[in-house]
Amino acid sequence: MNLSSRLNETAKVHAGKPAFYFLDQATSYGELDAAVTKFASGLERLGVQKGDHIALLLGNSPHFVIAFYGALRLGATVIPINPIYTQEEIGYILQDGDVKAVVALDLMAPLAGKVANLLPGIKSFVVCPTKPDVNLEDVVQAHPKMKSFTSVIESGSLDFNHPELNEEDVAVILYTSGTTGKPKGAMLTHRNLYSNARDVGAYLKMNDTDRVVTTLPMFHVFCLTVVLNAPLISGATLLIVPKFSPGEIFRLSQKFEATVFAGVPTMYNFLYQFPEGDPEKLKSLRLCISGGASLPVALLKNFEQKFNVVVSEGYGLSEASPVTTFNPLDRPRKPGSIGTSIMNTENKVVNELGEEVPVGEVGELIVRGPNVMKGYYKMPEETEATIKNGWLYTGDLAKMDEEGYFYIVDRKKDMIIVGGYNVYPREVEEVLYGHPDVVEAAVVGVPDPNMGEAVKCFVVKRDPDLSEKALMEYCTKYLAKYKLPSTIDFIEELPKNTTGKILRRALKDHVLQS
Repeated sequence: MNLSSRLNETAKVHAGKPAFYFLDQATSYGELDAAVTKFASGLERLGVQKGDHIALLLGNSPHFVIAFYGALRLGATVIPINPIYTQEEIGYILQDGDVKAVVALDLMAPLAGKVANLLPGIKSFVVCPTKPDVNLEDVVQAHPKMKSFTSVIESGSLDFNHPELNEEDVAVILYTSGTTGKPKGAMLTHRNLYSNARDVGAYLKMNDTDRVVTTLPMFHVFCLTVVLNAPLISGATLLIVPKFSPGEIFRLSQKFEATVFAGVPTMYNFLYQFPEGDPEKLKSLRLCISGGASLPVALLKNFEQKFNVVVSEGYGLSEASPVTTFNPLDRPRKPGSIGTSIMNTENKVVNELGEEVPVGEVGELIVRGPNVMKGYYKMPEETEATIKNGWLYTGDLAKMDEEGYFYIVDRKKDMIIVGGYNVYPREVEEVLYGHPDVVEAAVVGVPDPNMGEAVKCFVVKRDPDLSEKALMEYCTKYLAKYKLPSTIDFIEELPKNTTGKILRRALKDHVLQS
């Protein structure tokens, strides 16, 4: 079984049921499956074949869903790319990923000419309108390799005889953020993606009555599995939000009686802080899901108390398709924990020698299961360093309690060493978030001539009168002396990526450059 064939089966059972709503307009499973088949057929007529690489530079829209599933049905490998990346970032992925066709927003059309000259291997550009009433004829005629999204579908046939898909064929290549060098392309097979979507859906008890708010970026693996693939193979309905907006989340949730919301911690913070955030509008939610970064315990408790809904925190990474743990729904949820291993997936905490450490001790989290990637594209040495004896080494420091619940302590690379003592940024951030006048906080390590490194904090405050001295005094109540901040900078906003994840690396680079 794979995602494409499962969508086809779901469409046969739920042909008239809405697969998604976009701009309040419904598209049924039958309509979606037909569009997917015709898009796959249309791509083939453009010369795209099984095994070719096709890049998607798209935001949250029906175009992404149809293009993604259409490419999979053809047997092509999809490379989702953040459309707001710079030309250099996009160019690197297109070149390194050996892309043959690109599906992009019409705003990206001027890039097509440049790319065609620099990367002659790209044979086709499929352009999607950013607004429903946009006429793409003038744009398409500007370049011989360019076609409109609509024309590709119209050229396709429902009689398309799609190739047989092997579960070990690479379905998607996800390029990691590349915080420590050039991005690496994690190769995820049809088996990887389908097994993780299936197991996540079962773990979260998704079914055909669910209506899932889809506001996380579809090009990001968290959204791809948890709020796109898992709901669709469960027969649920997506409520597609083009761009995260607290007001739109409240409106959409109330209008369509949303049952599931998934977001990153900053989204929960925005929803909690939103002045017009009426809890009544979220009363239909049965479950909220948090991932992408650690959710501060104070924020989790405040959000749950205000909106009377359980937030289940989980963990994942691109190389694992991505989910490996979630807080269970049929047992106690533990604030601050990423939960227990999902079905068919094993997690354990090991030392530098790869030996499992005792309960409660900190080590590196490693994982194995049908969701673990095939490897990094064209990087055998990186693959060998990351996957050892079938286990994926995550680079995250964690510990496990006696009941099998895991806790992320921090990224291995983010750990701060002060005078030989380990300081985990998250531990300090949790204390800062406990202060009533702290809206957001991030902690990084900076060079120190005496101690090796020092703890530096960046804080967005609610009360303009909150002083560094007062916040320092607050921290002394909860932190050992070596963990205390050396300095606290108050800033208007913390830097974040497109999923809302706070970028500690950008803060650290800013400190080192200043």
